Amino acid sequence: MKQLFLTVWILIVSCLVLQAQHFEGGVLGGLNASQVDGDTHNGYNKPGILAGGFVQLNLNPRLFAGMELRFSQKGSRKNPNPKYSDDQQKYIMRLNYAEMPLYLGFHTNEKTAILAGLSSGYLISGTEYDNYGKFVREDQHPFKEFDFQGMLGFRVQLNSRLMVDLRGAYSILPIRESPVKALWSWRRNQYNNLLSTTILYRLDF
Repeated sequence: MKQLFLTVWILIVSCLVLQAQHFEGGVLGGLNASQVDGDTHNGYNKPGILAGGFVQLNLNPRLFAGMELRFSQKGSRKNPNPKYSDDQQKYIMRLNYAEMPLYLGFHTNEKTAILAGLSSGYLISGTEYDNYGKFVREDQHPFKEFDFQGMLGFRVQLNSRLMVDLRGAYSILPIRESPVKALWSWRRNQYNNLLSTTILYRLDF
């Protein structure tokens, strides 16, 4: 599956490069605030970075299509609460993905646009930690290799080259299915739940 994902990725990039005269594109970077629905912790407490590149095609004056290739950090986090002596358990889930979002955008005016799309992601690594460090082998439960998310967002055009996206994304399929026996940090099917802020900078090809 990993080889298939990389092959499709390379083919798409090659096609876009060959047709670059019809596209605009550039680089992107930003921050994620994430949580994993299905664990026992609430809140977008796990920060992460995202970085990569994008290409975009204007279909008409209002409508455009885009694709990104990027590295994205997701996961979940719970810190000990010093106010409660019985709540000193730490938990961190770190998930690193190579992602390929595809989206359509609609210009509401010259400066703003609404985005909607789908994103496929390949899991590079997935690790969990508690007060004693990384989970030992017998406590490790593998995540699924692929994550598929629906995405909605809002874009602001700052100038001819600089844009800022605010997006939300949620897994369509579980990234890990519920355990046979409920665990202290995991009770049911798990889904990535993500809020991100991304800066995009257009380059001349």
